[in-house]
Amino acid sequence: MQYNVAEEGSPLITGLARSIEEDRCTLRWIWPAGVEAVYISQRLIEDGDEPEEDEMDSLRLYTKSEYKANNGYVCRLDRARMYRFTVYSLLEREEGAVLLQQRNKENRIEVSASRAKIYYSVLEKSGLFRKNKSIQIEVRTEVALGSDVLCYVKKQGGFPADREDGLMYPFVAPFAAGRNVLPPIEVDKQDHIRLFLADIRRHGHLYELIATS
Repeated sequence: MQYNVAEEGSPLITGLARSIEEDRCTLRWIWPAGVEAVYISQRLIEDGDEPEEDEMDSLRLYTKSEYKANNGYVCRLDRARMYRFTVYSLLEREEGAVLLQQRNKENRIEVSASRAKIYYSVLEKSGLFRKNKSIQIEVRTEVALGSDVLCYVKKQGGFPADREDGLMYPFVAPFAAGRNVLPPIEVDKQDHIRLFLADIRRHGHLYELIATS
């Protein structure tokens, strides 16, 4: 099997679109005349990095009859992960099967499943004659998190509104899926803490951070 760059008049994949329901993804596209099968590449993109170019091990043959029977191409995705799908027209030539690479990239789409929910609570404990108070942070997450996903911000005299509204601190350890209770933090009585996603651009489409009482 080999790749050929599509030329003018080549049968191109157009109208590639996706629909998401929880972790179920459906891809649909317009089939070009004369094409009865495609190859679909599904690649995981880690933190916005480009997937490797060698994708032969990820290719799956999908026929037009399968597409009609399933009303599209259906697959399941891991939550809080970004994928790139590429749909290649399959042409049969004398030299063998040929996949068409499209310069316009209309046969490519990036997809993420529903955002994973992260619940957190911040409990304050202080004594009448103490200068400081103890902060207990609890995080409940639907998926495991790297240490770089969350941060906490400390502000004196009020609760921080965003990551820049106070002093930002990273977490040094990852979070397991489920309940995570962190060691207490000692702060001044006038300090308040909130959790935020450390990088909205990288993680905002993957996680939903929810404060609980």
